Amino acid sequence: MTLVSFDIDGTMFFGDPPGTITLDLVHKAKQLGYIVGSASDRPRRNQQELWDEHRVEVDFVSHKHHLDQIRERFPAKRYVHIGDTDVDKYFAEMHGFDFYFVHELPEAGSEGWIF
Repeated sequence: MTLVSFDIDGTMFFGDPPGTITLDLVHKAKQLGYIVGSASDRPRRNQQELWDEHRVEVDFVSHKHHLDQIRERFPAKRYVHIGDTDVDKYFAEMHGFDFYFVHELPEAGSEGWIF
């Protein structure tokens, strides 16, 4: 089981500023059975509203500094956080997540990538 957490602003296409992650990537992760959600600086309620607005049922919304709580709540073999800042990287690595900068995502099928 893999858990994938997305930052929103600068990462998701609906963030402010917009990022490059599309709903297609999110839907693909869900189709593969991954646990999917967001960890952002935005209030959790606002994160949920954004997902609802785009008709995506996520497993969690959280703050990036609480990724440890997500890890405790969802047992998985692999934990991944995708974001756009060094703060994302800091909290992801602090809590044992693999981290990818949104602008440096590996090619699909690459060794170690989620797809």
